Amino acid sequence: MKHSKLKPGFYLREDVLEITNELIGKFLVTNIGGTITSGMIIEAEAYNGITDKASHAYNGRRTKRNEVMYGEGGVVYVYLCYGIHHLFNVVTNKKDVPHAILIRGVIPTDGVSKILKRREQNTITKKTSNGPGTLSTALGITTTHSGVSLSGDLIWIEDRGIAFKKKEIITSPRIGIDYAGKDAFLPYRYRLDENIISDLYRSGI
Repeated sequence: MKHSKLKPGFYLREDVLEITNELIGKFLVTNIGGTITSGMIIEAEAYNGITDKASHAYNGRRTKRNEVMYGEGGVVYVYLCYGIHHLFNVVTNKKDVPHAILIRGVIPTDGVSKILKRREQNTITKKTSNGPGTLSTALGITTTHSGVSLSGDLIWIEDRGIAFKKKEIITSPRIGIDYAGKDAFLPYRYRLDENIISDLYRSGI
């Protein structure tokens, strides 16, 4: 199977929803401490910049933490949630347009033994990396990686030739953003159909 790192132009496009949809089936790869680990992306959420009340950049908000969102697309944005979970985001669009995509779940593929060690588990289950916090732990991602280029050799995303039909990717409102008012109901969450996810865990990718 051919592995092709996504080119910078993939992230520089204007439509954050289109990019989010296309990330389903791609592979998030890390090379932490010389060990390659990866997982196929099965769930992601789009955050539409300054007009999106759920976004860290809503209404043009800029802080030391979220400044990386205002850079050119194709970099990593990692922030700490509840003081515990390191949440991995992909920054998209051109400079000063703070779009981002939260990766919410992956199915482990490469470096399984290392993933299990990081997660303190004996076998791969849906709980290994089926959440934004657990996937970061599984792949060794922390807030220290915020600002890292996805074109480098530390963290990147690959196309391995897997594509899903439109009906196989389910859209729904995002999770845990009740504070966002009407924007909380926008269908910006993309998740691979649950039956397909179960089949992939059972048969492998």
